[in-house]
Amino acid sequence: MPALPSVDASLWWSPDVYADRRPFLLARQRLQAALRGFFAARDFVEVETPILQVSPGNEIHLKAFATELERPDGTRAPRYLHTSPEFTAKKLLAAGEPRLFTFARVFRNGERTALHHPEFTMLEWYRAGESYEALMADCAALLALTAEVAGAPMVRFGGVSCDLTVAPERVTVAEAFTRHAGIDLMATVSATDTDRDGLWHAARAAGIRVAQDDGWADVFTRIMVEKVEPVLGVGRPTILCEYPISEAALARPKPGDPRVAERFELYVCAVELANAFGELTDAAEQRRRFEGWMDEKQRLYGERYPIDEEFLAALAHMPEAAGIALGFDRLAMLASGARRIEEVLWAPVAP
Repeated sequence: MPALPSVDASLWWSPDVYADRRPFLLARQRLQAALRGFFAARDFVEVETPILQVSPGNEIHLKAFATELERPDGTRAPRYLHTSPEFTAKKLLAAGEPRLFTFARVFRNGERTALHHPEFTMLEWYRAGESYEALMADCAALLALTAEVAGAPMVRFGGVSCDLTVAPERVTVAEAFTRHAGIDLMATVSATDTDRDGLWHAARAAGIRVAQDDGWADVFTRIMVEKVEPVLGVGRPTILCEYPISEAALARPKPGDPRVAERFELYVCAVELANAFGELTDAAEQRRRFEGWMDEKQRLYGERYPIDEEFLAALAHMPEAAGIALGFDRLAMLASGARRIEEVLWAPVAP
């Protein structure tokens, strides 16, 4: 394996560092070309989405880059670099595109680790009129193609390995909590509420450190990070599905069980690769979620982001659909054997 480059991204252009990184970059290029062929063969159209947006997205913990739009008349309006192309992609579904994908440059402030970068590439694709289970099949086929491009079925990261050619194991969040943490998650979940105290005490009994002021979502995340995620995608890929409705994001409730959402995440080598939804098309419910999240963001961080009213208006015209966002740089890391995300970025952002 080529030597690891310096963590100092300002030296990415140094000839010796670049020479070490170049095999990873060429592997990235081959994978991206193969994936474009993958979607073309399935009648997807590739789209481009604008980076400047009225709203960067309304998730509680995502931090956006803010800027300003100057109009020809000299007036100014706040704008943000998008954290995902999701809002625009769904507007294109509303406009009539049945299948689309995009390799979008996206931006998230305050994120820089071996697996995070402030600017990165998100591969998103959407299927109108199809269920999120169709996306599960896409993921299995896409991982098998990745293995073919890499020239080997096995990928390794963080001391564990995963065979990309094996069909992903499908596990519900509730099953994962029982199996890996010994916690009955659904005993703390209803269609309209969560039992913070019940989950808090269950986490303590499982040996997880929790704070007195942790809410249900905080405890849920601690259990995921400490007990569940480290064992997902080990040996074979994992599809973790049916998230509690309070963790639904932009996903719709599952028919027959409103306690959970049509949401899944894809894991390989304990790395989260993708997040998928059976898309919510109820504008009133989406507004309620956005407003609640922004109230919580205001409480935690002292700021809130605007709601994209055009996006909510588009939901009235959007067909039933399923959509997924995959961290392309992470997939390129796994396929190429890189150990840091900066090794597969042509030009990392200066620190």
